Amino acid sequence: MDFNTSYQEVDLDYCRASSGKRLANYIIDLIVFYIILFGIYIFIEILFPGILDGINSLLDRLIAMFCYGFIMSLIEAVSHGKSIGKLITGTKAVNLDGSEIDLQKAFTRNMIRVIPFNALSALSNPCDPWHDRWSDTMVIDEKKLALQTQRVDLFDSVKNQIQ
Repeated sequence: MDFNTSYQEVDLDYCRASSGKRLANYIIDLIVFYIILFGIYIFIEILFPGILDGINSLLDRLIAMFCYGFIMSLIEAVSHGKSIGKLITGTKAVNLDGSEIDLQKAFTRNMIRVIPFNALSALSNPCDPWHDRWSDTMVIDEKKLALQTQRVDLFDSVKNQIQ
């Protein structure tokens, strides 16, 4: 797909990912995150035996929340707005103008995701959780975006042939 297409002509609200795909993204990403975190804990325990024994449950939770935001930020920044869940469901996080998110935007977006009750903010219709709203991002369905882009390209070619 040609990302040089003028996104002002594409209706990005139409391209928003459905609540079902967003939920699937969340579940898949959470499973992947816990697998990664489990691997990190094993690695730390191998390098420094017993270091994790004295961590209370609150501190453990805070560390896990920070790790979630950090790991998901890295994944989204490196893969241009895609996490493992988004890759599977064919969705992508973008800025409100349709451009790709950068590392700073991915970090902001994913640190907001660790705020308690953020998941409940995704229950609106259309799905517009805090981490999207406060970071000026949205998650789009790439198939819908491709259809919108093809429509714009088709109308542009027709306009050029008429002129």
